Amino acid sequence: MASGPRATADTAPAAGAGEVEGEHIKPFTPEKAKEIIMSLQQPAIFCNMAVDWPAQHWTAEHLSEVLHGKQIRFRMGMKRTDTVPQFETTCGYVEATLEEFLTWNCDQSPLSGPFRDYDHSKFWAYADYKYFVSLFDDKTDIFEGVIWSDFGFPGRNGRESTLWIGSMGAHTPCHLDSYGCNLVFQVQGRKRWHLFPPEDTPFLYPTRIPYEESSVFSKINVVNPDLKRFPRFCKARRHMVTLNPGQVLFVPRHWWHYVESIDPVTVSINSWIELVEETSHEVNCRYLNRAVSALFDYYRTSKVVEAQAMRTNREHMKKEGLNVHNHMEMEQTGGQDLSLGVVKQEAASLFGPDLVPVILTSEELPSKTGSIFEGDGKDFVGEDGEHSGKLHCTKRQRMMSKSEDAIVEQNAPNSNMAPSQTLISTDDLLDCLLNPQVTRIVAQLLIQGRSLWF
Repeated sequence: MASGPRATADTAPAAGAGEVEGEHIKPFTPEKAKEIIMSLQQPAIFCNMAVDWPAQHWTAEHLSEVLHGKQIRFRMGMKRTDTVPQFETTCGYVEATLEEFLTWNCDQSPLSGPFRDYDHSKFWAYADYKYFVSLFDDKTDIFEGVIWSDFGFPGRNGRESTLWIGSMGAHTPCHLDSYGCNLVFQVQGRKRWHLFPPEDTPFLYPTRIPYEESSVFSKINVVNPDLKRFPRFCKARRHMVTLNPGQVLFVPRHWWHYVESIDPVTVSINSWIELVEETSHEVNCRYLNRAVSALFDYYRTSKVVEAQAMRTNREHMKKEGLNVHNHMEMEQTGGQDLSLGVVKQEAASLFGPDLVPVILTSEELPSKTGSIFEGDGKDFVGEDGEHSGKLHCTKRQRMMSKSEDAIVEQNAPNSNMAPSQTLISTDDLLDCLLNPQVTRIVAQLLIQGRSLWF
């Protein structure tokens, strides 16, 4: 593992708070980092999580010495502004050493050698998708320089990683990874990421050409889009961030991304992580039976719970003397949807100096007019124009009180009745999956999906 002492903590301590000299305190424990990754639904940057990784100090020059003349395949693309993406199938390729790449990248266009046909002023080079296990097959100790176990994945290191080395302008066309999420450690130089949420897939004109088993590409060059040909792209929500050395970017499952090197030399390390753990058929059947049981319980008790909640809410409103006039005043002073506020607070509580969210780059701001008190006002304005919501609410409360009491009495749970417990077997599942109606629905979904992709 990494040389020198290593430690983790939920939060970074204040200066002088008992910190041992030479020891780095992580802002998140591995367990907390994994919890964040498992729950986060938007891209975010982890800071100060890799400062003690040996890979933090790697450079292209250092890796050139480690590889000691080993040939690497570079993808060659044009430095141009075009509306057509530069897919891998349209690029040239060169077999060269890192030393030869670095010499060419110093703007010394050679008269001989592997890069002789590529003018540095017109082309970029990218050694992408280089698996550590193949690249460093005879130097496996270098795997220990990458410590993904700090993010809650025990034993995971460079062995499960890919290396990316590129010149300025080197980029990956906009695509989504068909499985897993991404953790990206930026080692040298900076990269600019353009990200789009999975919900924007129809606006990105997905295509399986060129075909790649693990990726779906966009027909659009997102940094120079042809809006006449792809007008729906205007609706796509771009999230953009510049990833600096030492930072780790988390890219959730199925987020679209276009990545470009914006410094003369960039080095980054990626790890694809499948967050869905495989379970046995027996365990899956157990989960399914529990879900069905819970559904029966829900149907049996939902009306009672709903009626009791309505009664409690009615009594609370009567006690507090809440009226519609006060509601409308709150709305005018910027009252927000309470449930949305709770969700935002929970999400925001994760973020801070050591976990930075990748935000929407559009200048459009969310509307501030939405409110749980929003309405057309017809129920609250009398013929004389005065608000009479309190009176109307009181009348409604009396009417609802009687109906709620009846509902509670009719649906009061009988202690002698147990919820239905129906065991679902493998045969039951097969009967459902092979049912002609299911086959018809699957066919319809496949046809609809094909119309979206093409």
